[in-house]
Amino acid sequence: MSMHEDQLRLDADVAAELVRSQFDATAGEVRPLRTAATTSHVFRVGDDHLARFPMRNGDPVECARELALEQEAMDEFAQASPFPSPRMVFIGRPTAGYPMPWSVQTWVPGEVMTPDSMSSSSLVARDLARLVGDLRRVDVRGRSFSGAGRGGELRAHDEWISLCLLRSESLLPVARLREAWTALRATPRMEPDVMSHKDLTPFNLLAGDGLAGVLDTGGFGPADPALDLVAGWHVLDAQRRQEFREAVRPPEAEWRRGIGWALQQALGLVWYYAQTNPAMSALGRSTIDRILASDEVDT
Repeated sequence: MSMHEDQLRLDADVAAELVRSQFDATAGEVRPLRTAATTSHVFRVGDDHLARFPMRNGDPVECARELALEQEAMDEFAQASPFPSPRMVFIGRPTAGYPMPWSVQTWVPGEVMTPDSMSSSSLVARDLARLVGDLRRVDVRGRSFSGAGRGGELRAHDEWISLCLLRSESLLPVARLREAWTALRATPRMEPDVMSHKDLTPFNLLAGDGLAGVLDTGGFGPADPALDLVAGWHVLDAQRRQEFREAVRPPEAEWRRGIGWALQQALGLVWYYAQTNPAMSALGRSTIDRILASDEVDT
């Protein structure tokens, strides 16, 4: 079952031919990876690389432009991050077999986290705090939030939240979640944008001896400093989340907005991926359970 109405199918043989004909004829075995990815078909390429093919159809010219911007963002992230992250090394051309540009990036070893796999790790909590702190120290160089996606004002997502609550009537305690959103969306913001990963979910984090790597870094850019605090709710249990909070030391309003961003993301995951990506839907449920179990939101 497809996750998106405009989703492109990609046969493994086609992916392998594209990699070998455009990137490297001697790159090694090209094999699909089972992931929770929602935007790309993902293939391991030999021992050292990963190929990503956009999952949704669109304008190839615009896609190529976005990939070039992602490449710049990934390089900037890798220079700032205290933990390994991939670098984009190639952008492929569309063909008759696959109509969109695609990319190859370096492979970063580690075990992809789940919502619970490292939830009780104090080391991961400290590593996440170190990551967030190091990213925040990167100079925004006059840049500000682009206006697309999460990272600006919580209240800009009211329409989306209303849709999510409507679609979640049979799935979640909608009345409590509506009260929580109403309280969180009103939290004031005074802080300027800082550089942020923007999607610190467990599926973008690698475990080893603590945090072993960070994936999906192409969105690195300026945003509400509360946005990367979602990691505490997506990844950590209550005790380790408090350790993460104490290490980052955000103002109270910033911490509450972080809860709001985590809720905004989680509400969309549960219903949208309920049938097509159970792992992503389960992440949404896990995060919502943590939010509702805490005493930090009135519901």
